[in-house]
Amino acid sequence: MSDVKKPSVKPGPAPVHGLLAEYDTPPQLLHAAKKIRQAGFTKWDTYSPFAVHGIDDAMGIKMTILPWFTLCAGLIGLATAITLQWWTNAHDYKWIVSGKPFWSIPANVPIMFELTVLLSAITTLVGMLMLNNLPHPSHPLDQVRRFARVTDDKFFLMIEASDPKFDDVETRELLESTHAVAIEAVLEDRVTEEKMPTGLVYGLIIVAVASVVPFALAAKARYTKSSSPRIHLIQDMDSQPKYKAQRENSFFADNRATRPEIDGTVAVGDARDDDKFYKGKEGDGWTRTFPSQIAFNEATMDRGRQRFGIYCTPCHGQIGLGDGMVAQRADSLAQGTWVPPTNMTQENLRQMPVGELFNSISHGVRNMPGYAAQIKTEDRWAIIMYVRALQRSRSGSVNDVPPDARASLK
Repeated sequence: MSDVKKPSVKPGPAPVHGLLAEYDTPPQLLHAAKKIRQAGFTKWDTYSPFAVHGIDDAMGIKMTILPWFTLCAGLIGLATAITLQWWTNAHDYKWIVSGKPFWSIPANVPIMFELTVLLSAITTLVGMLMLNNLPHPSHPLDQVRRFARVTDDKFFLMIEASDPKFDDVETRELLESTHAVAIEAVLEDRVTEEKMPTGLVYGLIIVAVASVVPFALAAKARYTKSSSPRIHLIQDMDSQPKYKAQRENSFFADNRATRPEIDGTVAVGDARDDDKFYKGKEGDGWTRTFPSQIAFNEATMDRGRQRFGIYCTPCHGQIGLGDGMVAQRADSLAQGTWVPPTNMTQENLRQMPVGELFNSISHGVRNMPGYAAQIKTEDRWAIIMYVRALQRSRSGSVNDVPPDARASLK
């Protein structure tokens, strides 16, 4: 017996698949499409390198059912998202988050949107392929040389031989009347094998089988136990060479991963070696003069007045007499446990060193809390400058007022 394989293509001349007409411009293609439709042909199509406006009307193409498929898929996705989130968060396992309702539309909109778009997009793609009988592994037009320019600068119209009105002579005369540049008979494809390539078949089988492996491994890991660590393909920063706090590290002599602070180490921003500015001290006692960092000008005084109004006024009052809103409210309650705020203008505070006033603001005194964490160092000194101005105003005389301003006091 001979080992020569029989050819997979059919012997004999290939039958005609249809007639192909070529055009140079979109208007020519539109004119030809209208004429072919009016002639009553039903199995024909047009081809162009870009969308031609009006070609659907010229060919008599009606709206497809694809938009309805997309709409239904989108509604199914929306309903699925709503049901899934309601069931999981508000019914099956109620998720309590800061007293918020178990179910509300705004919190679930992202998933609703995602599933709606996902199902709509997939359905649109699959529906388009099915309605157009795609994909086509081969087509008779693939064997026509001139048809290659359909993706560049030429326009084509083909009438299939399977159309009931097709007649080789009459159809050709009709296409010639449309002023086609060229008309060519398209033969059935006798070159491409009818069977799918064996290699492709085996490849698809291998891919299909391999796609099941990850799911099988995931199921095995879920329902079985093992004394060995899991396979960690994506390391991220989980296994980086590092030592956590309070762990052992043999690199150092004391075997401690956490290293003790070096003597004299100061944290960034804590190098406060100026006792006068940061502590209000000068030598062994409180300073009686302002630090050199504080400028004596209207800007500093205004800053002190502003900070005093924010932090001091509620208790000490607008002019420091100890009659702020908090003090007045406490006095009205008359519970006997309230210690009134200090009158900032009294004589002992007028004589108190500014450094001691700075310490009182920073660390508090009696019931007054410390404000070092809330008020910057510069602002605390600015407040003291404003307090000194209040004290001066309460103990001053008319002689302290400039002569040109005394008249306004009468």
